[in-house]
Amino acid sequence: MENTQPPRFFRRRSNPAARLIFFMALSFALLFVDARYQSLESLRSALSMLTYPVQRLASLPMEAWHAADDFFTSHEDLIRENAELRRQRTLGMQALQQSQPLKAENEHLRELLGMQQRVGYPTLLAEIAYVERDIFRRKLYLDKGAQAQVQAGEVVMDDTGVVGQITRVYPQMSEVTLITDKDHAVPVQVLRSGLRTVVFGSGDTTRLSLRYVPNEADIQEGDLLVTSGIDGTYPPGLPVATVEQVEHDPAYPFARIQCSSVAGVNRHRQLLILTGLPPRVADRPAPEPEAGDEQKSRRRRP
Repeated sequence: MENTQPPRFFRRRSNPAARLIFFMALSFALLFVDARYQSLESLRSALSMLTYPVQRLASLPMEAWHAADDFFTSHEDLIRENAELRRQRTLGMQALQQSQPLKAENEHLRELLGMQQRVGYPTLLAEIAYVERDIFRRKLYLDKGAQAQVQAGEVVMDDTGVVGQITRVYPQMSEVTLITDKDHAVPVQVLRSGLRTVVFGSGDTTRLSLRYVPNEADIQEGDLLVTSGIDGTYPPGLPVATVEQVEHDPAYPFARIQCSSVAGVNRHRQLLILTGLPPRVADRPAPEPEAGDEQKSRRRRP
């Protein structure tokens, strides 16, 4: 016959309610004794030492979770912060790049204002509209024309020297032939020695040349060439070019002289037009007839 009795561990020996009341009373008694006499402090310390490893082991998953969450959160924050810093750096670089041309343009305008005061003639500020694309024609077009009282023959300058001359005028625009044009010539004078000559364009935006200058002429490398004013177009004293190279060949009667333009003919957008120049020189008078010619003319009269 099988044994149907439960194991001794699961046998009930008292009423559960009675056991609950007993343990509650025991708990209150222990609380009272501990609060009154502090007699369980050593027991509590011993139990805390025994339970600390269990507490730490139980809290490790939660701590690992929080550490991982903080790591990924900090990583995402760093990624966003780096992206924002890169964006701000890009915007700063763009603003810097945009401010540099404006700064250079403002500096050039201040220099043009200083040139206006130095030349002593009424001037008109103009801006380059576009440049002739033909490499054999050194011309550019300004945004001022006949409606701004611009006239053909007026001189165009930048803050350092002569750029060219107005050769054609339209209602809203004017054409400028640069002094470096191969068909253009400017009467100049060596500022150091006073020697008068003519500088010719070479077709290059920076090169000019002096032709038909004798080998014995007083001209040196580094001499500044200014307008002589004898042609009635360019007023005297305006910087034109600087002598860069002087070659003397005994086989030729003339020296080979290369010059560089003082003005930035291909650098700036704003230029000055000299509008109030004095009237041009009068035309050359006709030669007077000689005495022999006058007698012959009288003999021919009826």
